[in-house]
Amino acid sequence: MSRIGRKPVAVPKGVVVTAKDDLLTVKGPKGELTQTFAPANGNIIFNISDNEIVVDRKNESKPTKSFHGLYRNLLNNMIIGVSEGFKKTLEINGVGYRAEIKDKSVIFSLGYSTLIEYVIPEGVTIDLPKNTIVEVSGIDKAVVGQAAAEIRSLRPPEPYKGKGIKYSDEHIQRKVGKTGVK
Repeated sequence: MSRIGRKPVAVPKGVVVTAKDDLLTVKGPKGELTQTFAPANGNIIFNISDNEIVVDRKNESKPTKSFHGLYRNLLNNMIIGVSEGFKKTLEINGVGYRAEIKDKSVIFSLGYSTLIEYVIPEGVTIDLPKNTIVEVSGIDKAVVGQAAAEIRSLRPPEPYKGKGIKYSDEHIQRKVGKTGVK
């Protein structure tokens, strides 16, 4: 049996979870999320009680086993998202590299000859505590992670000087440059 799938999912106060057919809905103080599940895999059961949810499976077939832990983690991420939310922090390193918010987009100056405009996706909020720190937050973990990855891909960090956009908890392995002629 799946180790992750066996763990019960705790439901905090103020969060309501409903499961109908192949649709799972989670409502909380920060918003509402819905997730559809593959109709061919109706073998996953959500046993909902007052303060926890247990994800079970009807049979031991290979597709059912493979989706057991996945659906449990998707449900857990939905509950965390509507109760607390998710946040990714990125740092911009480099001389003259910065960001600023204009309307519903972020303008990046990353050492290219033109400015880069990144349109903020729906369901995501971007804050700039400093012009070199970008905070991406929202209730859907996948959307927040995708937005942060797209911003990082505008100028990935390079290993020699460390210039570019990196996650705040990311460590860049630095390389030694040329030593010159002796």
